[in-house]
Amino acid sequence: MSRLQEPSLAYGAAAFHNKDDAISGFLKDSLMSHSTYHPTHKRGRISMNDMISLLMNHRSVRKYTDRPVSQEQLEAIVSAAQMASSSSNVQAYSVVAVTDPALKNQLADYAGSQAYIRECPVFLVWCADLSRLKKAVDTHAPETKSYEGAVENFVVATVDVALAAQNAAVAAESLDLGIVYIGGIRNQIEQVSEALGLPDYVYPVFGMCVGYPDPQHGAGLRPRLPMEAVLHMNGYHVEQNERGVEAYDETSVRYITERTGGQRTSSWSQQMADKLTAPSRLQLKDFLERKGFLQE
Repeated sequence: MSRLQEPSLAYGAAAFHNKDDAISGFLKDSLMSHSTYHPTHKRGRISMNDMISLLMNHRSVRKYTDRPVSQEQLEAIVSAAQMASSSSNVQAYSVVAVTDPALKNQLADYAGSQAYIRECPVFLVWCADLSRLKKAVDTHAPETKSYEGAVENFVVATVDVALAAQNAAVAAESLDLGIVYIGGIRNQIEQVSEALGLPDYVYPVFGMCVGYPDPQHGAGLRPRLPMEAVLHMNGYHVEQNERGVEAYDETSVRYITERTGGQRTSSWSQQMADKLTAPSRLQLKDFLERKGFLQE
């Protein structure tokens, strides 16, 4: 039975069965606060439906069983991805499905030796793809100056592939599969591009492991920023954002302290400061320019 066929849950936290899922009451409270944003009203309250329950129970899955993902499942997932919104219908993305063990091993090495890339049945590499647009110009307007390499089109392609991938993630989870996004394929992006044979005007944005979650390694839900920090009505409110982050820092310290048994105690703000003060993937701009992107 797929998750969308299961009975509707009152809150996303109601389906938790392992200690990670129910790591502490503050996480349930966070999910319950999100439940007020659903268009089905009943007696002054807003109740969850199956789809929102599915979305609210998303978690990254890094351990998989040996059960394969069928070609039919893969095509259903990609079909769902294709129905995501696309700017001006350009559909500026492609996805490479990797099932060959040797190629998965190679990509895992490039991504920082992440074992779950090797172990998952299917590894999807989601690519921003302007090559079809370039071909359209070459075919229909070969003498006209074109702007496929403009920053705007880079943004369009990157957003397009992200929207498609998230559709795919939800589709996979509705089939009782689990996923985890892999940004590490950008660690050695040129080698990944060569291994997959990506032409000019195509770059790998991120990977996605897909498979059946191993029930012996349940993944917990990580609390998100409070709604106050994210939802701004009729304009951006800096003070509101700062209050939300301050509250989230307290939540994140409690969460990470419990999750790691006290081995880690840093707040979300501290983690972000550490992240942004360390150089990361500084080769990307040069690579993207050589692939035909960012040409303005």
